[in-house]
Amino acid sequence: MADRQEYERVAQEALPVLYKIAFGILRSDADARDAVQQALLRGWEKKENAREGHFRWYLTRILINECRNIQRHRMRVFPVELPPAVQDMPPDYQDLYDAIFRLPEKLRLPLMLKYLQDCSEKEGAEALGIPVTTFKARLHRARTELRKTLDREVMFE
Repeated sequence: MADRQEYERVAQEALPVLYKIAFGILRSDADARDAVQQALLRGWEKKENAREGHFRWYLTRILINECRNIQRHRMRVFPVELPPAVQDMPPDYQDLYDAIFRLPEKLRLPLMLKYLQDCSEKEGAEALGIPVTTFKARLHRARTELRKTLDREVMFE
C-alpha cells in the first residue's frame, strides 16, 4: 500500500462490509461507526505492516481489535442495550440478519467474515487469530445454529 489514493480506494470498497462486521460485533450504530473510523485511521498509520495484497484482511483484523476495545470500555461504563435494526439491510432478509445477530460472537464473526467479507477459511482464521480448523468448525456450528433458528421460526409462523 504505497500511496494515499490506493488506500482510499481499498478503504472505500471495504467500508460497507467493515461497518456490517462492526455492527455485528457491537450492535450499536454509533459504536460501529467509531470502530470503523478508528480502524481506518490505524490502518493508514500502520499500512506498511500489511502484507502485499492482504490489506483488506489487515483492516478487518484492526477493526475486530477496535471493536473489542470498545466492548471492554463499554462494559466498564454502562450496560449493553439491544440494537436497532440495521438500516441498510434488505427487508426480505430481516429474519436472517436477526438470527445472525443472535448468534454468539465466536460463531457470528466467522460467518460474517466468510459471507460478508468473502474471505477464505485461511484469511478468516488469520483475521480472528485462530487456527483454520477452529475457524471451519465455528463456521459449521454457526450455519447449523442458523438453520435451526430459521427452521424453528418458520414452524411457528
